[in-house]
Amino acid sequence: MVAQGDLAKDVQRKLDKAIARCIRHLQDDQLRRLTLDRGESDRAQVENAPSLSRLLLSLNSTAASTLADEIDSLYELDESYSLFVPATEPSARTATALLTAQTLVGLLRGLETFTQLVYYLPAGDSFPAALRYVAVPLRIKDQPAFPYRGFMVDTARNWYPVDDILRTLDTMASVKLNTLHWHITDQQSFPLQIPTFPDLATFGAYSADQIYSTVDVAKVVEYARDLGIAVMLEVDMPGHTASIAAAYPEHIACLKARPWWRYAAEPPAGQLRLGRPDTLAFSKRVLQDAARLASSAFFSSGGDEVNERCYVEDPETTAALDARNATVDELLGEFVQGLHETLIESKKTPVVWEELVLKHDLGLTNETVVMVWMDSANVRAVAARGHRIIHAASDYFYLDCPSPLLPAPFGTDLVSAGGAGAWLGRYPNGTSWCDPFKTWSKIYSFDPLFNLTSDQHELVLGGEALLWSEQAGPENIESIAWPRAAAAAEVFWTGGSVEEGQRTVGEALPRLHDWREA
Repeated sequence: MVAQGDLAKDVQRKLDKAIARCIRHLQDDQLRRLTLDRGESDRAQVENAPSLSRLLLSLNSTAASTLADEIDSLYELDESYSLFVPATEPSARTATALLTAQTLVGLLRGLETFTQLVYYLPAGDSFPAALRYVAVPLRIKDQPAFPYRGFMVDTARNWYPVDDILRTLDTMASVKLNTLHWHITDQQSFPLQIPTFPDLATFGAYSADQIYSTVDVAKVVEYARDLGIAVMLEVDMPGHTASIAAAYPEHIACLKARPWWRYAAEPPAGQLRLGRPDTLAFSKRVLQDAARLASSAFFSSGGDEVNERCYVEDPETTAALDARNATVDELLGEFVQGLHETLIESKKTPVVWEELVLKHDLGLTNETVVMVWMDSANVRAVAARGHRIIHAASDYFYLDCPSPLLPAPFGTDLVSAGGAGAWLGRYPNGTSWCDPFKTWSKIYSFDPLFNLTSDQHELVLGGEALLWSEQAGPENIESIAWPRAAAAAEVFWTGGSVEEGQRTVGEALPRLHDWREA
């Protein structure tokens, strides 16, 4: 329990930090109006306008809580806010704006909006100081259409310094995304420090200086929390786990089997063994430790791209299958159910990729949240099974997919413009499985409720933009992710359908221009 006095102090500290961020942004930003003269025609009116001297923040809540408490319950939280900037008489010297919300997170969302309403003019002949101004009057009442609005970053294929993750969080906050989906381990590396099994990172990371310590993760979680963002970790199991073998090879089946594409979606081959009690106990403890590090109420155990051939050709797994007269799906179900029991005990809601519901008959409860990634059309089948859904469709939201296909200089083949083809080395035409490039307007055209019945609408929690990092890293994350991820953010904040005219690309374009300039 937090004492009332301590609660008030915590609320004030968090608001002070948010206000300081807002002030820094207003002081540093030089966003000019998107007109031919970049707002110069506003100068005379702005120079003679009253000053906006104050922005009052009002937290209208009867149930006070800390920001940490709000992040714990983020997907049931009221993120709405109201912002009023009044018109004033020319004779008035000052004006006061008002921002109200029911929650601290709501105030954070409103502050982000306020900073993006302010335009800049450099000092001129008649006015020696730079000008910052807001077009008034403004009255905004705003709230998200969906509770989950995320961005996924993959730090296993390529490692990102913590500062780059923090900078990404700043950008996420500016478009009101509320969840960092941190895909932190995979086939290629295991950079996450697990207290019970420190050798996982010691031997599984790319190098000793490319490890996320528990202190690093706590820093990211705390920074995100101050921005109103939850961190959902993903430790993908049982597939995508070859990197575990660097420290614990006894738990991995078909390690580095060749040719790799028969045994895995990406090299090197290798996935956690099924039907082996100590492997399940090991995996549960890994998730238990990882769950303690994350702030989101959700935790992803992955579950995609499980390769059956890997198991039926692995002597230990086939022995378990024969001894128990079981199928691969039965052992897989036992494994996943065990993981989810641990997550639930850790007060986390399990999240999985769609195959564990659509491809494998595991009997997962409807408390399990499903991320639909293979095809947006699969949402209907997941909804029919009663699971809550997070949109992550590769045909809309995969930011790593290559540039649009263009005619090759010679012949009739198509090539990827921009050089972002597959990284696997077995596609001689250079294209990718998820061609073509997903433009911001393609992303913006997505309808979150398409092909669902009205009764199924409540199953849609929201969605996210995803950046797999085979060819992304700290040096290019911003140019790959933005502004396209901002288009996804608007889809899940605003809701509605482009087809039905509830959102339009034409209306969104000026906002994205402004956002890119900010």
